[in-house]
Amino acid sequence: MPRIQIDLPDTLPFSCEIQLYLSHMNYGGHLDNALLLTVVSEARVRYLKSMDYTELSVEGLGIIVADAALQYKSEAFHGETMVVSMGAADFSKYGCDLQWRMTDLASGREVARGKTGIVFFDYTARKISSVPDGFRRRFPSDQP
Repeated sequence: MPRIQIDLPDTLPFSCEIQLYLSHMNYGGHLDNALLLTVVSEARVRYLKSMDYTELSVEGLGIIVADAALQYKSEAFHGETMVVSMGAADFSKYGCDLQWRMTDLASGREVARGKTGIVFFDYTARKISSVPDGFRRRFPSDQP
């Protein structure tokens, strides 16, 4: 099976710092692969908050994670502070990809990169919905 290769732009518009705790580590003493996604999820919540949104309220709709792809670049350890950079791209009728890169604050070492596919969801009607115009307009450089 070929390895996943994820190409990202050189810069992403949002970044936040997240410290790694002991509970993020596995028996090998480094960041657990499953818990890496919890760090990315926290960054996603902060990214949405920076635009005055929540996962349940983006222009009146919620978001659902539809898929995720990631590529590990190096180990990360307890006590390190990660910088998670994120941006939206590759829009479709119902969603987009949230691209992200995780690096160690102290060294600049890239730890992982990936993308999380989200779709917009109307929790009242219990169905997926088109990307809200207000959200879409925030990303003019990714217009078709």
